[in-house]
Amino acid sequence: MSTQNNSAVNNNKNVWIIITIASLGYFVDIYDLIIFSIVRITSFHDIGVPLDDMRTKGEFVLNMQMGGLLIGGLIWGIIGDKMGRMKVLFGSILMYSLANIANGFVNDVTTYGIIRFIAGIGLAGELGAGITLVSETMHKSKRGYGTMLVASIGVLGALLAYYVSSEYNWRIAYFVGGGMGLLLLLLRFGSLESGLFKKEENTNVKKGDVTMLFSNKERLKRYLNCLCIGLPIWFVVGVLVTQAPEIGKALGAEVELNAGKGVMFTYIGISLGDVLAGLFAQVFKSRKKVVFICQVIIIISSTWYLSSTGITETKFLWLAFFMGLGVGYWATFVTISAEQFGTNLRATVATTAPNFVRGALIPSTILYGYIVDQFGIITAAFVMIFLLSGIAIYSLTQLKESFDKDLNYIEE
Repeated sequence: MSTQNNSAVNNNKNVWIIITIASLGYFVDIYDLIIFSIVRITSFHDIGVPLDDMRTKGEFVLNMQMGGLLIGGLIWGIIGDKMGRMKVLFGSILMYSLANIANGFVNDVTTYGIIRFIAGIGLAGELGAGITLVSETMHKSKRGYGTMLVASIGVLGALLAYYVSSEYNWRIAYFVGGGMGLLLLLLRFGSLESGLFKKEENTNVKKGDVTMLFSNKERLKRYLNCLCIGLPIWFVVGVLVTQAPEIGKALGAEVELNAGKGVMFTYIGISLGDVLAGLFAQVFKSRKKVVFICQVIIIISSTWYLSSTGITETKFLWLAFFMGLGVGYWATFVTISAEQFGTNLRATVATTAPNFVRGALIPSTILYGYIVDQFGIITAAFVMIFLLSGIAIYSLTQLKESFDKDLNYIEE
């Protein structure tokens, strides 16, 4: 009996260690992921970008970062399934930490974009590997709480990013992000690997084989639907909030809306939203119902924002918070993706899905830019948010409920 009790205590301790490591990693990941959105205006002013080029140059740098995330998601996902979840957590944080330090030295937009591309590759591995590790370690009826904690603690990195960037020069803000990553890297030595991965590690089962996602029609459809349910998230953060100065001008705001503050309030909403999404999923015993509710909140809050003629900064910040609540199903989205696939493809899917969604911001902003040129920024934003949320709701109906699903299986 004593041996069993000690085993249970050790297992609980290991679970909390893994949750803590994944949470801190995602905290640094979010800081580094959104720091550009916060310092875009000040950094561009400093390196001499003309005011009229702020939006287009900003989209270029953001798309470079998102392109890196797209490629990195594939690289780290394969490594996670072939070599282990912890290898990804080590390698990715080293890459994006060094890249963020390098970002503090840029003096032109081209170099800025190239380094954000490299940082994006590194940033791609953190969340998917962390969520996979937590999901495979915790009991199936409680893993929603674990992923909820990872996300809700992690997104608070946005608050630190805003504080540092408001108190210090934008270059210092990049140095702080890189330094935190290197410090966290030291704390990860001796961390534990997923038991389900170790069980399959030395077998002949195909692991991390991306072609398996495309060689089976049902599996491909499942994967694409996982991607599509996350489409609105990064459009809200990367366009509706990041381009607040331009949208505010179109709405006739008396003062320029502060994108940095908007991002901070959005991430406060995302943090609370992740907690509520996790809790409601446990109450409803359904992750799909939660994601649907979030889509409704996104549509309502975005419509309110884009209809607010003469919007004040206070109203903008509150609406940024409510939009954050709506897109606060990020961890739930990644958890659903992880739960839809077997152990031999789980890290590949859980890592590529969020990063392909981030990367989808590239075609979204291209389409958005085209509509802006034809009909104006407000109409374009309306069209995009209804289109992306509509696609997400449809894809949600095509997925099976994965709450309480046993993850001890493989894809044949």
